Amino acid sequence: MAETSAALIPDTPAHTVDAFHRGRFWLVQPKHGGHRAGMDAMMLAASVPSSFGRRLADFGAGAGAAGLAVLSRCSAAQAVLVERAPEMAAFAAATLAHPGNAHLSNRACVLVADVTLSGQARATAGLADNDFDFVIMNPPFNAARDRATPDRLRKEAHVMEDGLFESWIRSAAAVTRPRGGLAVIARPEQLSAILDAMSGRFGDAEMLAVHPRPDAAAIRIIVRAALGARGKLAIRPPLMLHAQSGNRPDERSEMITNGLASLFGD
Repeated sequence: MAETSAALIPDTPAHTVDAFHRGRFWLVQPKHGGHRAGMDAMMLAASVPSSFGRRLADFGAGAGAAGLAVLSRCSAAQAVLVERAPEMAAFAAATLAHPGNAHLSNRACVLVADVTLSGQARATAGLADNDFDFVIMNPPFNAARDRATPDRLRKEAHVMEDGLFESWIRSAAAVTRPRGGLAVIARPEQLSAILDAMSGRFGDAEMLAVHPRPDAAAIRIIVRAALGARGKLAIRPPLMLHAQSGNRPDERSEMITNGLASLFGD
């Protein structure tokens, strides 16, 4: 899986090289413009069970943070980092080429593809039906008014288009094997749109809310489900990022962020 369909830019544009999982992997990401990974990617990756050892697709992978975070924690997993923007896919390729990721790069590759494609167009782009055991996705879930920006890459990564959850989850259902998993991170108010898109495709859904502090409203939700399952939605105990006062990280959130625990306890 070391081959990549993204051309590595010989002189990578202005970038930073950032440590994740306490230095167990490194991310090459744009210094200016585009999407820079953080907590969302780490929480999304943590939704994959620690025992997972099969083939995973990271939809909207950016520079590869979530996919590599899965590989860092799940020693037998393989990941395809799927990214629509060639510029960001090149950063993902640079991430895989970084010497600090040599222990992971043979289990990952980059695919430049638009996950909103359907049918034969999607397969031609490299996303074949029934090809993955798990799909994770961090789609652009902000309204345009919330993230006004002249930067094209940042807008593509952050601003939601009409029907986004339907098109992304439709593709996830097509490329996932029966009983394979799906995990989505989004805003709390988008839960109904996610569940609507999952209806008839994914079931046994579990939802976990993420709060900055115990007395603050949730800022994110992570929804996990299985293809072809029919069970009802289950609400799991929430994740608190910080303790009641101050900026000290909550112990559980720190473990999850650093790849030392899974989000759903498996």
